[in-house]
Amino acid sequence: MNYLTRKSTLVGAAAVTLLAFAGAAFGQDAEVAEEVVSEFALAADTAYIFNTFLFLVCGFLVMWMAAGFAMLEAGMVRSKNVAMQCTKNVALYATAGLMFWLVGYNLMYDGVDGGFIGSLGWVVLPAPDADPGDYAAASDWFFQMVFCATTASIVSGALAERIKLWPFMIFIAILTGVLYPITGSWQWGGGWLAEMGFSDFAGSTLVHSVGGWAALAGALILGARKGKYGPDGSVHPIQGSSMPLATLGTFILWLGWFGFNGGSQLALGSMADASSVAKIFVNTNTAAAAGVIAAMILTQLLYKKVDITMVLNGALGGLVAITAEPLMPTILWSAIIGGIGGILVVIAVPLLDRMKIDDVVGAIPVHLIAGIWGTLAVPITNPGTSFGTQIIGIAAVGAFTFIASLIVWGVLKATVGVRVSEEDEIMGLDKAEIGVEAYPDFAPNQH
Repeated sequence: MNYLTRKSTLVGAAAVTLLAFAGAAFGQDAEVAEEVVSEFALAADTAYIFNTFLFLVCGFLVMWMAAGFAMLEAGMVRSKNVAMQCTKNVALYATAGLMFWLVGYNLMYDGVDGGFIGSLGWVVLPAPDADPGDYAAASDWFFQMVFCATTASIVSGALAERIKLWPFMIFIAILTGVLYPITGSWQWGGGWLAEMGFSDFAGSTLVHSVGGWAALAGALILGARKGKYGPDGSVHPIQGSSMPLATLGTFILWLGWFGFNGGSQLALGSMADASSVAKIFVNTNTAAAAGVIAAMILTQLLYKKVDITMVLNGALGGLVAITAEPLMPTILWSAIIGGIGGILVVIAVPLLDRMKIDDVVGAIPVHLIAGIWGTLAVPITNPGTSFGTQIIGIAAVGAFTFIASLIVWGVLKATVGVRVSEEDEIMGLDKAEIGVEAYPDFAPNQH
């Protein structure tokens, strides 16, 4: 509950007290005072209900982003790997739900107190008749859990078409249970970055860049897909199976982002909160739209054609960029921030190819590069922040996540292996890893 809500609550309580004493002093019926107290209690209940409602509705919008990631990735990979991507996305969401309950939430939020990590232990939710606070504890846990799952989804697409299923799942369990909660505790758990004044409203760094750093580490350990890069450094584009599916996935993600950013207001119990959520929706939509147009214009200028994959990722780049501060900017600044996010995606994709870093869906440009930009841009519109503190937060979260992810991926590679055989990669992971083809009647093997 924010300051305005607490202030109105105190004023209301004082008014009730004065009315009650006045009624007694002048000999009025005690039922009048009781009725006023009852009405005030109902007003407090209303704030509790609306705050909880915000968490739940925005939470299931963010959960629906899991479908968006699944469809985006299904469209961006070849048809022989679609069932694998669908399986990974269902499994990583389920893994995040369990790991964030068993370990992650308390590690992120319990007893951080300006430090670097919370406590060990699983979440125990209070009974409905003993649930104090400004919102239901279960609604808060659910909302935070779907953010954790979003971080895991980012990794899936970047490493598609050549990673084994079970090593991937082991990494996701560590990411959602340990790595993401630790860096999240530094800011959202009231840790040392929060004490320093770092600002990341809905997670350009804490969610998107974390997923991007983990994906980058995995891509470096895993290597590129067979045939992606020639020995002379040439790049051989590998077309996805379905641009309609990828477009559907992008629209689902765009929709889910209203819950992602809007729900991060964390309250809907006052007029000020309701107005803030509405403004966040507008700014979020504007940034995504600007990312689309910027990507369209730039690809036309650079390649003489508009690339649909760049356009889709331009929308996502704009969304990631505005996520660090979707409340304070004007609509114009939201368009500028989102447009630059779209431009950075178009520039970063070929740069990764020059370094022979194979990112199937463009997750690293979208979530890492645009996430860094969005976090750096916060002080432009939020005078309570500084560029120095933002840089420290970006560097600290990035260094920890990248190094820790490299270690985990390296251990997995040295023990169980992370990459499928060349034969399995050629055949397709649907057959090799899943045993069920996504399109058995329509798609021959694609080399």
